[in-house]
Amino acid sequence: MKTRIPCASAAALAACVLFAAVTIPVIPYPPGDRTQPLPRQITPGGGGTEYQPGAPPSDAVVLFDGQNLSGWQHPDGKPADWLVTGGTLQVKPKSGDIQTTQAFGDCQVHVEWATPDPTRGSDQEPGNSGVFLMTLYEIQVLDSFRNKTYPDGQAAAVYSQYPPLVNSSLPPGAWQTYDIVFHGPRFSADGDLTRLATATVFHNGVLVQDHVTLTGPTEWVKRPPYHAHAAKMPLRLQDHGQPVRFRNIWIREIPDATR
Repeated sequence: MKTRIPCASAAALAACVLFAAVTIPVIPYPPGDRTQPLPRQITPGGGGTEYQPGAPPSDAVVLFDGQNLSGWQHPDGKPADWLVTGGTLQVKPKSGDIQTTQAFGDCQVHVEWATPDPTRGSDQEPGNSGVFLMTLYEIQVLDSFRNKTYPDGQAAAVYSQYPPLVNSSLPPGAWQTYDIVFHGPRFSADGDLTRLATATVFHNGVLVQDHVTLTGPTEWVKRPPYHAHAAKMPLRLQDHGQPVRFRNIWIREIPDATR
């Protein structure tokens, strides 16, 4: 349904044209309709502590539960060889990125991570890693508690695009959380871009990316355009030469046409 209202002046006409272009969603059920399907019931996850990871929701795909790296590999298909110890997954510096063997599209992702303590270096060095949605769109991991760097390169940035709204980083060595809601781009059969990617990020429970629209894939100090790719691709963790630790990684796929 498109809304139209009468306009009395040129300025009002321009405003009306803009307003008329906004499509109000049509909800297929009237208010209070008891015949519409009830939401599927799940068991929500529990919060973690410094010493104990949180529990995933009952409908999540658990990507790392502290036991092993089944379900992960290097981008070239070789088995993932990062270090699994004490229920955590630690980057093996210079071994290369790892990614899931399963592909995902629109999703909710939970990742717990900790930068090394003591830290090493400054700027883009201490605790540098990244969570890549669809292997292309990075949420930066970095020690940003006292370490200064460029704003769109600090922790919780959509790398080289959007700085976080606030810096909610914890000290080095402390366990931190990302909760990410990601909607990937869409492309036509001819490869034309039909929908832009968006991301919402909570860092340690604080909203730091509010449904931002990505300009394309994330790369080091550049903003390349979108290129056509599959609707589902792996989740990737970055090896940037730092022994960053991860735990309790899970994902929930968001079905198409959820709304």
